Amino acid sequence: MRIATWNVNSIRTRAPRVVDWLVREDIDVLAMQEIKCRPDQFPVDAFERAGYQLEIHGLNQWNGVAFASRHEMTDAATSFAEMPGFGNPIKGQEGVQGVGPNGLPLEARALGVTVGDLRLWSLYVPNGRSLDDPHLAYKLDWLAALRENAEGWLTADPDLPLALMGDWNIAPLPGDMGDPSFVEGLSTHVSPDERSMFASFAPTVEDVVRPLAPEGYTFWDYKAGRFQKNQGMRIDFILGSPAFAGAVTGAAIDREERKGDGPSDHVPVICDIDPSLLGGTFEDDFDVPMIFG
Repeated sequence: MRIATWNVNSIRTRAPRVVDWLVREDIDVLAMQEIKCRPDQFPVDAFERAGYQLEIHGLNQWNGVAFASRHEMTDAATSFAEMPGFGNPIKGQEGVQGVGPNGLPLEARALGVTVGDLRLWSLYVPNGRSLDDPHLAYKLDWLAALRENAEGWLTADPDLPLALMGDWNIAPLPGDMGDPSFVEGLSTHVSPDERSMFASFAPTVEDVVRPLAPEGYTFWDYKAGRFQKNQGMRIDFILGSPAFAGAVTGAAIDREERKGDGPSDHVPVICDIDPSLLGGTFEDDFDVPMIFG
């Protein structure tokens, strides 16, 4: 079983490319971030023709998260307990967007689903913007709430195969940052507070990709020839609980998806799961026709 995460940076722009990749790479479940659309604007037909069902959480042209899966998804959740909000209410979204415990509107940054035995979250962690911006405090509060929820879920069910997947907007180790415009101690993504927050998720969840794919960035800015110079960042992760990590048999960062026409600035991060190691089963509910090639 292949599980992946990908910040697609506008699914309406990149749907053919994403669907083609899903089929070609035989992906069972994909967590997407930054879809930048509402559910009614999502290019559903292309995914359904390829044998994927969808769960979508988007409020406007910003942010947004989704799942595409060949398997049934249940128990969808568009927030976690105490998830803070940010910014001003968006006109037309009153009563739809929701309000966090800080009284500010919830953004479309989290989507949880259950697939077989797995509990999966697609997460688009706030950027932080700059060290003196309120968005950084929001980012740290958002992550603190996520960490406390993850700890609670696994306290209640220590054998839960849980994965927190997505764009974390943190380069946790010095070798994860190759973009010269980000300076240690002076920039977000590499600040001590952000790195400490990321590290605090262990041992509740652990990076299941790095042990099997230790090298490689997952994001390259479009500007200044960053990709051609390989001045990227490793900021997209799959963090798994002990039960999830114990079933991982392979992992990869698909750097090739940063090439070609109209790529996202992020690339997919993939892990292979042996369902037999989870103690449960997965049954295909969908025929998956090859609609390309």
